[in-house]
Amino acid sequence: MMTHEYTYAYGAVDVCTGELDSLILPHVNTHCMHLFLNEVSARHPDEHIVMVIDGAGWHCSDALQAPDNIYLLKLPPYAPELNPIEHVWDELREKFFHNRAFHSLDALEDQLALALNTLELDPGRISSIVSWPWIIAALITSFMN
Repeated sequence: MMTHEYTYAYGAVDVCTGELDSLILPHVNTHCMHLFLNEVSARHPDEHIVMVIDGAGWHCSDALQAPDNIYLLKLPPYAPELNPIEHVWDELREKFFHNRAFHSLDALEDQLALALNTLELDPGRISSIVSWPWIIAALITSFMN
């Protein structure tokens, strides 16, 4: 008998510094998104954050309220490649999960925690993945205006 079990990684990345914030949660829903947003807010209490999100249901719920220091910027539909975190997920899958099978959800979560911690501790690597010239140019332009 085959059984499917799931766990979910939430993540946000600073395209200027390569800093990654992540959290492993049991569901993808509005409640867990609130937990993640509150965690990011608590890690960066003195910063104003613009977080790019896609059209996932738990991102678009009317019940989702971001903390005061986080502004949620919704991407247009069908454009996940514009979200820098998607490229972090590609790196995570390729470098930490390629051709791997796990005997339990706990074993998978252990590998996921190791992978996320490794990436969080390597902002240079993350920056090389997400700091695209057009994003940096747009940020510079918006700060100058």
